[in-house]
Amino acid sequence: MAYDEVLAERVRERLGDETAVAEKRMFGGLSFLSQGRLVVAVSGDDLLVRVGPERVRDALARSGARPAVMGSRTMRGWVRAAGETLDDAALDHWITTALTYTATLPAE
Repeated sequence: MAYDEVLAERVRERLGDETAVAEKRMFGGLSFLSQGRLVVAVSGDDLLVRVGPERVRDALARSGARPAVMGSRTMRGWVRAAGETLDDAALDHWITTALTYTATLPAE
């Protein structure tokens, strides 16, 4: 699956100040890792966002958010944000949410 290069560049710009950010092709798109932790991924026109299992319900209440499903499995602790809803404020929110959650995880 191809991914939205423009969205990937927007994510790159926002993660530019983060240390140890890496990009890796995963989930049929481009994933962004910080300190070895998977944070977000651009998949098609959408953004997969790691919010943590306890925050999925709140995340799904946001405009354009839906469960993240890969194959027949719902990804625990992840949501998919529709690309058409990712204005600058929404993208900032999702990336901040993902970075905040992944900072609580042990380094990989």
